[in-house]
Amino acid sequence: MQVSPIAPRDLPTASTTTPKTEDAMRAKARELEASFLAEMLKLSGVGKAQESFSGGVGEEQFSSFLTDEYARIMVEGGGIGLAESIFQSLQKGAQNAK
Repeated sequence: MQVSPIAPRDLPTASTTTPKTEDAMRAKARELEASFLAEMLKLSGVGKAQESFSGGVGEEQFSSFLTDEYARIMVEGGGIGLAESIFQSLQKGAQNAK
């Protein structure tokens, strides 16, 4: 999952903040939370091949897709609250960028 960086010039100003831009900021915040959770799941060993029931090289190559999907589902289910914090920070940044 690739996360595109958000430059200050990409943030809307308070006067131009619309529901559409807020939806876009919220989507980026959820995407970032999913990336964070995917990395945490990888570090915890989720998706690694079990030694007694290994799928071989193919399983190793595609396990990251499974981990990313787990993370996306976690975010859709409410996540850990990181996306909301990121969204609020983006809103504050947009208001201060006047």
